[in-house]
Amino acid sequence: MIREYKTIAEIASPLMVVKQVEGVTYDELGELELPNGEVRRCKVLEVDGDTAVVQLFESAQGINLAQTKVRFLGHPLELGVSEDMLGRVFNGMGEPIDGGPAILADAYRDINGLPMNPAARAYPAEFIQTGVSTIDGLNTLVRGQKLPIFSCSGLPHAALAAQIARQARVLGADESFAVVFAAIGITFEESEYFINEFRRTGAIDRTV
Repeated sequence: MIREYKTIAEIASPLMVVKQVEGVTYDELGELELPNGEVRRCKVLEVDGDTAVVQLFESAQGINLAQTKVRFLGHPLELGVSEDMLGRVFNGMGEPIDGGPAILADAYRDINGLPMNPAARAYPAEFIQTGVSTIDGLNTLVRGQKLPIFSCSGLPHAALAAQIARQARVLGADESFAVVFAAIGITFEESEYFINEFRRTGAIDRTV
């Protein structure tokens, strides 16, 4: 059963303290309902007795301590997944930002995932060709592997990342191959560059 609380004690954006809570756990997703009906999301950072410290995902502006309702949903943040995600662009909360329709999820997955047992993992053997000789020859990628790219200002990291995502393919495999492209801390101009580059080359069709 989802309970609603009107026991917000303090707000110091982006943190909020809620008193007299029951059964709330770490990393649990929550919703705030403002007096005007607007709903904002948050998550639990810490629980001490009947007090929960919550992180707001959005602005604290307009939150009335006495009249705003807080409800905890009993699960962490989840992402709805589907093959329809291919070719789409999402924000950090997994919401479409390309003007297309909402995704009809086949399943919902905890964004935190589960710890992997390295002894039970299938041996990685499918070579991914990126078309970048220094990567293919010296730092070979295999299917399922993450490739972080760290760079400094002024270096062509955007062009390199776009090139890898555009050219990546599994040699000798006829099955479908998709690229999940995630960018953290980039500017709006860089975001537009990636989106336009993927669309221009057709790579967007197999990219999320």
